[in-house]
Amino acid sequence: MCGIVAYIGDQNATPIILNGLRRLEYRGYDSAGLAVIQNDKIKMRRKSGKIAELERVLLEDPIAGTVGIGHTRWATHGEPITRNAHPHIGMTGDVVIVHNGIVENFLELKEYLEAKGCKFNSDTDTETIVHLIEHELESGITLEDAVIATLRRIRGAHGIVVLSNNEPDKIICARLGNAGGVVLGIGTDEMFVASDIPAILEHTRKVVFLESGQYAIIKKEGYQVKELDGTACKVQEQTISWDPVSAEKGEFRHFMQKEIHEQVRSLNDTLAGRVDFEKGIIRLDQMNLTPELVKSLKRIYITACGTASYAGMIGELYIEHFARIPVEVDVASEFRYRNPIVDQYTAVMAISQSGETADTLAAMEEARQRGGILWSIVNAIGTQAMRLADGTISMQSGPEIGVASTKAFTAPIVDQYILAILLGQLNGNLKQEDAFKAIQDLRLLPDVVSRLLNREDDVKKVAEALKDIDNALYLGRGINMPIAYEGALKLKEITYIHAEAYPAGEMKHGPIALIDENMPVVAITLRDPWYEKMISQIEQVKARGGKVIAVATDGDERVAALADHVLWVPEIPWLLSPIASVIPLQLLAYHIATSRGLDVDQPRNLAKSVTVE
Repeated sequence: MCGIVAYIGDQNATPIILNGLRRLEYRGYDSAGLAVIQNDKIKMRRKSGKIAELERVLLEDPIAGTVGIGHTRWATHGEPITRNAHPHIGMTGDVVIVHNGIVENFLELKEYLEAKGCKFNSDTDTETIVHLIEHELESGITLEDAVIATLRRIRGAHGIVVLSNNEPDKIICARLGNAGGVVLGIGTDEMFVASDIPAILEHTRKVVFLESGQYAIIKKEGYQVKELDGTACKVQEQTISWDPVSAEKGEFRHFMQKEIHEQVRSLNDTLAGRVDFEKGIIRLDQMNLTPELVKSLKRIYITACGTASYAGMIGELYIEHFARIPVEVDVASEFRYRNPIVDQYTAVMAISQSGETADTLAAMEEARQRGGILWSIVNAIGTQAMRLADGTISMQSGPEIGVASTKAFTAPIVDQYILAILLGQLNGNLKQEDAFKAIQDLRLLPDVVSRLLNREDDVKKVAEALKDIDNALYLGRGINMPIAYEGALKLKEITYIHAEAYPAGEMKHGPIALIDENMPVVAITLRDPWYEKMISQIEQVKARGGKVIAVATDGDERVAALADHVLWVPEIPWLLSPIASVIPLQLLAYHIATSRGLDVDQPRNLAKSVTVE
């Protein structure tokens, strides 16, 4: 969840690091800091709060140097105050580090170090790492050897970057486990390190991703990647195609609003090159599927967290509908703790926007150990979830900066739709004429989403009417039940309004007790196979004095007569309706949040990439 940026070259590192940290603000943080080597000494500036607070400190007391490291912290050990902010420096003042992850044996190591005379200046687990490195250096070994020795002593998953003024010509960084990415950026006589690509994209598009158990020695002339035993690694340099301009807000007030509107493009990109409308063919070459493999599958698990898990619920219906393969959706944080039945006839598909979600990666590792086939749907190219998988689908969403996911929700729904068709074709459970019809329906999506986005002002009016609510209930059935969950989550994430979602048929089994004039109910009531059931739910809410906000198909006079407010959706085939029904709910949450004056892109307590369990 924390952000890391480092630089070594001939330029002043301070503005490069600051700009990189700004690019990582979407990850969520509560303090920021940086350190550079200036006149053979490590100079450090830190501040709780946003990066703007750190900038004020630097204006008053500037530092400059050609090698440096920076960090945005999301508190785990110690409250979010300046002395707990990263970087952390050792007692000698010669070694400084930034760190993502949790040192699981922190207390044990702290007791050991205090017994050796170490004085701690923070409440963090991170400070144990820098003291351990300095302790190792006392024996006269190199910084590289001291870092390796330290990495062998700490438990947990980590991303670490180390700098020493005794060896100022290098940066050492390492990745252990799945605490987040460590990316090397390759320039001309300069190098960069970051926890995510957007931080360095304005400087270089050539990158290397460290794998778990690897570390890198970085100098301005280049780099070397090694295993923890010192063995040199062969690595693959990758060229990232993202345009830095796509990470700017442009004409929009917030990144979230921009990303909601980018869904037309992201859906077009999702279909491009994968769907042959003329021949009725799906191409997902990176999934490495064969008829023999698909026919051997006895079950599929979809595992994910938060928004991605709700996308997985829709994928469950698609795969069972088109391919007739049994599917279960598991929250990734619970998957490995329930002794799942996984074998060589089981596929486990992980969905992750960041590709670095700790719980999702842990679920994948569990499936691998049990002999399962691993698939992933990932937005961030080259990340761990992609590298672990036997087959992968790369979301074509581009960078998603807003913490509350939007375009990275609809894209994997379409990814799963086309995957389900392909699976059905390969195992023979889907007739070609049915596959052709399902593929043709995809043509409608970009236009439907575009028309929905043109209705933003209508949604904004409903948001104004609801901006002062304290609670909300979301109801959906069938394929739109997960959209109720997702709509409620969006409201909770960015407006801080308490919202609950239920399968609509469960309302009478308890939640109906909450219904009165102060409990608005959002009912997803499109013309789909569950339409009559949803009409019944609305009538029950109205009979008890509740207010109804309906998501309904254009021209539905029956819903219009019942509901207090209607969010209209163009006619669309029911299997694709979740992609349409979620758009007004994204906009509704967004405009309620803005009307309440809240920080939409960086809601409190949340992070874009959850890299600790």
